Amino acid sequence: MSNKIDNIIEELKSLTLLEAAELVKQIEETFGVDTSAVASAGMVMMPSDTNNAAVVELEEKTEFDVILEEVPAPKKITILKVVRSLTALGLKEAKELVESTPKIIKQSISKEDAEEIRSKLEEVGAIVSIK
Repeated sequence: MSNKIDNIIEELKSLTLLEAAELVKQIEETFGVDTSAVASAGMVMMPSDTNNAAVVELEEKTEFDVILEEVPAPKKITILKVVRSLTALGLKEAKELVESTPKIIKQSISKEDAEEIRSKLEEVGAIVSIK
């Protein structure tokens, strides 16, 4: 591999989850691709100026992250209690997590577990996403 590619790979490894999500969004806008279609199709066709299309195969995602996006002020205490029960964090740590949204609640879990956690948090008024 060239030094340029090696440098890009190293930079990608250092991205946080939120930075990686922003990168995907920017790539979609810049190259005119839709990554949401990738999950069902299994591959992406990227447009090219030379009429050659690059095909990128993607593996099906098996690990998901649950992200607490927003906590409405009136529901903060109820959401805090649910976060504590889901994460086994202490009161102080859970409070810091809830107050500093967006934050990852759980990382690298199955889709079923992620959906279950999301439904519990949304029941009490939190805005949650799964990535």
